[in-house]
Amino acid sequence: MAREIRGGIVTFFTMSYILVLNPLILSAEHEGIAPLGTTQQIAAGTALVACVMTILMGVVANYPMALAAGLGINAMVAYTLVGMNGMTYADAMGLVVIEGIIILLLVLTGFREAVFKAVPTYLKTAISVGIGLFIALIGLVDAKVVRPGGTPLELGLGGSLQGWPVLVFLFGLFLILVLHVRRVKGAILIGIVSSTVLAVILEAVLQLGTFNDDPQRGPVNLTGWALSRPYLEGSPIELPSLATLGQFNLLGSIEKVGIVSMVLLVFSLMLADFFDTMGTMVAVGAEGELLDEEGNPPRTREILVVDSLAAMAGGAGGVSSNTSYVESAAGVGEGARTGLASVVTGLMFGLSMFIAPVVSMVPYEAATPALVVVGFLMMMQVTDIDWSSPEIALPAFLTIIMMPFSYSITNGIGAGIIAYLVIQVATGGVKRVHPLMWLAGALFIVYFTLTPIKAILGVA
Repeated sequence: MAREIRGGIVTFFTMSYILVLNPLILSAEHEGIAPLGTTQQIAAGTALVACVMTILMGVVANYPMALAAGLGINAMVAYTLVGMNGMTYADAMGLVVIEGIIILLLVLTGFREAVFKAVPTYLKTAISVGIGLFIALIGLVDAKVVRPGGTPLELGLGGSLQGWPVLVFLFGLFLILVLHVRRVKGAILIGIVSSTVLAVILEAVLQLGTFNDDPQRGPVNLTGWALSRPYLEGSPIELPSLATLGQFNLLGSIEKVGIVSMVLLVFSLMLADFFDTMGTMVAVGAEGELLDEEGNPPRTREILVVDSLAAMAGGAGGVSSNTSYVESAAGVGEGARTGLASVVTGLMFGLSMFIAPVVSMVPYEAATPALVVVGFLMMMQVTDIDWSSPEIALPAFLTIIMMPFSYSITNGIGAGIIAYLVIQVATGGVKRVHPLMWLAGALFIVYFTLTPIKAILGVA
């Protein structure tokens, strides 16, 4: 039980950034269109939906995987959907609810599970490895250890590590590595807590401030804390306001953009949700050795049902689609193996509604070392792929590299599936391909070319 509790706590801290980031994204005003609430209200709604759905994942699916508002989808809501022909946040949340309903129907009919099981085992392994590299890159980028520069990405600032926050990241990273090598229980949690304490001390003494590279938002500070400062302002306890709940307009988008555009927008939301979860549950299961011989996790249908309900709940809660978080692998790396860890993570989200100031004290630099370490653990599965066979290795390779290189789990899965199909056609292996793989390949071709398709159809 102790390792489940530790794992649940670690998962919470590695994904608690969503309580800060989701409100920042969904509180943006576009062309006079107001958000659904203040940042505090959106944060409270984000925590509540994550709490309920993560506990549901633990109780119904008994799987150590947490859910919260999905990054990428929330950005699509705020920066693509809202403002499109006057579409409001409520209209956009209505699209999210519709997408969740469709995904749920696909699960209940067995279609979503059938597609998942049709994917070859080695591609599932490649998905897990690719996600390992992806979350390691997320950790490095979020902590500003690597960032855009003279090249697409470079080390620190101008090729050099600078600033006290980076030191906190390195302290946490090497502390976790040393503890892991010495087989100390709770290595990841100890690393996060120790790094946070160091960050709080440094901020109290040096007043480093928050990272800012935009002069219009205030003084430029390229060596400040990423996302949030590790200090407590005011009371550590506050009562939440759940004003965003129920603020969605199910069919409002039809009046704004028309039925064709609405269908294409729902499709793009749905495909991202559909395959992101597939990749995440494989990665989490592989890290905890929970998969069967064909790479399938136990209680697959229950996992997918909860994930589908989470998409609907996020839209209905006014906080964007909730989805499974790959950061759950950090908790599994700490020892989580059952749904008890998810229940613990969910309870932490519930508690965070009342102690949001304390949660926000954990900066990226203290939490993201865990992602790099877990990325290493997931990368170890790469030896399970037969690299001597080009038919296997090439689709696996594209799956792995496209996730970090395009910053998307969905893109990596799509690239691997399309490459797999092309190679099977070229080598006369068409009869070995499951029919659902052809359908998945066709859907990904549409997904990758959605913008030109819209242009051809003359829709927004």
